[in-house]
Amino acid sequence: MGAVCAVVYLLTLIVFIPFPFYQDIVAATTVSGNEDVLAERQQLAKGRVLHRFPHSKLASYLSALLSLQSVVILGIADDLFDIRWRHKLFIPAVASIPMLVVYFVDYGVTNVVVPVPLEKYLGNLIDLGWIYYAYMAAVAIFCPNSINILAGINGVEVAQSLVIAILLLLNDVLSLYAAPPSPEPHPATDPHLFSIYLLLPFIGVSMALWWHNWYPAKVFVGDTYCYFAGMVFVIVGILGHFSKTLLLMFIPQIFNFLYSAPQLFHVMPCPRHRLPHFNSRTGLLEASVMQWQRPPNKVVSISLKMLARSPIPLVAITQDDQGQIVQSTNFTVLNLWLVWFGPQKEERLALGIIGTQAIIGLVGLLARHKLALLVFRQDNRQ
Repeated sequence: MGAVCAVVYLLTLIVFIPFPFYQDIVAATTVSGNEDVLAERQQLAKGRVLHRFPHSKLASYLSALLSLQSVVILGIADDLFDIRWRHKLFIPAVASIPMLVVYFVDYGVTNVVVPVPLEKYLGNLIDLGWIYYAYMAAVAIFCPNSINILAGINGVEVAQSLVIAILLLLNDVLSLYAAPPSPEPHPATDPHLFSIYLLLPFIGVSMALWWHNWYPAKVFVGDTYCYFAGMVFVIVGILGHFSKTLLLMFIPQIFNFLYSAPQLFHVMPCPRHRLPHFNSRTGLLEASVMQWQRPPNKVVSISLKMLARSPIPLVAITQDDQGQIVQSTNFTVLNLWLVWFGPQKEERLALGIIGTQAIIGLVGLLARHKLALLVFRQDNRQ
């Protein structure tokens, strides 16, 4: 059903194309509507007055559509052919090429503001050049895959995406509200309006999918939805010019990736599926485990024992009579939650994860809108 959700979203965006540009279309096709927006009163051979149509905004919108269509097609291919992780990891990067090309041609800014404590060493701005494009490509790879990694129980993929989308929408509203009044539109207005255009229909189709995917699920979302949702966030973050704020919303996903890294990079055994284990006798989910066919090496063994015995345990282990580790819990946030709070109903586990996502996201927004000036000299809304 993730593919159905994505197709409905794409059709909605296509139908919506004329509406953000309605005034410009009217101004470009009628003389009376052209009076306030003339480039110069030059007359074409056909007698039409030239108008400054916002081609750059239209290009951004169409590139977003093209990137989304690309990632949906690649996501459907993944669902059909079950592409291996090492191959599908770069699917979002390929899909993001149209968006990055438009960013390069239309905007092209690769400067970043330096925090106040570092200004005496680096100056007010630093130009990252190609590194900034590598960063944007990395964000494009990370966001869709991070949603796909933090998955496996009913409703959690859609619910985390909904929370992130609502928080980003709140960020847009706060940014528009905080912009100082002026006769001319603030430079940050159009990017945040663009973000709202993409987020509102996304929230609508995701709410419909969540209704059927929440526990007990009647439909499943597939990898297509994870790629599609992550790419929506990448597009609004990059073309809306708030990619750092976007990453604040992804703190749980960043933690899950870093926590999963030992298994993802095969430092430890990594089964294909690391979902929590359903105990049919109790009806509860329990932390799933990986079996150690051979005892781990000394460094890994000591690390696991330290993590298991820390004040906040990050793993649960089972040892044999000789003290060798024979099994340990899989390194995902879902399993870690069950290590901390014990076996739970699937719905309760999902609510706990989503509640944590919402709280961390709200704290991130608070830091962005109230504490940013403690680190940076100027807010881009000013």
